Amino acid sequence: MAQGQIRKALSGYYYVEQDGELIQCRGRGVFRNRGEAPLVGDIVDYTKDGESDGYVMKIHPRKNELVRPPIANIDQAILVFSVKEPDFNTVLLDRFLVVLESFHIDPIICLTKTDLLAPGEQAALEAYIEDYRAIGYEVITTYKEDASLLERLQPFLEEKTTVLAGQSGVGKSTLLNTLLPDLQLKTGVISQSLGRGKHTTRHVELIEVCGGLLADTPGFSSFDFDTIEKEELTSCFPEFQRIAEGCKFRGCLHIKEPKCAVKAALETGEIKAYRYEHYEQFLQEILDRKPRY
Repeated sequence: MAQGQIRKALSGYYYVEQDGELIQCRGRGVFRNRGEAPLVGDIVDYTKDGESDGYVMKIHPRKNELVRPPIANIDQAILVFSVKEPDFNTVLLDRFLVVLESFHIDPIICLTKTDLLAPGEQAALEAYIEDYRAIGYEVITTYKEDASLLERLQPFLEEKTTVLAGQSGVGKSTLLNTLLPDLQLKTGVISQSLGRGKHTTRHVELIEVCGGLLADTPGFSSFDFDTIEKEELTSCFPEFQRIAEGCKFRGCLHIKEPKCAVKAALETGEIKAYRYEHYEQFLQEILDRKPRY
């Protein structure tokens, strides 16, 4: 029995990497019986059957897993958001950040198309960038024909498993082409009527780049809060979580409770009003969710 990582899944085969070699494996029937399926990114035990074939015998516990793309054990996501065409959208960015926090995936915010900003719009964007950096998020800005982007991203990619996510039509495929030039993903064309991009989904593969692993397909383009409970939402806003320890009541939802430290921080400007408004909006969405049985 040997241990390796699934780097690619295709047509019922799992390609397990160990010491630079890919072993083409089938999954054991026992996984189907348990309703389990190996995922790209899984650490697995496998047995060899010949030189380059084998069987996946055991899936090790996962740090996290996503449905779209189907991938496990992700360290971080590069969140690709444009500042123009489509315009920068803090509600959508915060949705992505909340869901990534709930999966314990570190976000790196990558803002594209900064060359399209008018001079007056630049100051507003800088204020947002300062806000997100103050929370603790990495923020990278880029523009068309940005030759330095790969060099600036390299330190973040080393020894990490990374996925790309973000709005449609903001440059995820272009960024993937920059990071993985051999891939030649079809770059999405902005649909003028919808303001959204179009891209073709492919099988998922983890490819070595800059000393780490990168999923070769753009991930989810929208998020919901199906897996987040109302009590967990505070922990998905890092600046709320730090301050919430000062709330009088344990389990405070920071809406109507007395002596709420988060509401006090909102009054002083320590918590930004737009972040609190998004928290209220997301909490209401969770409260309105139909019960699951």
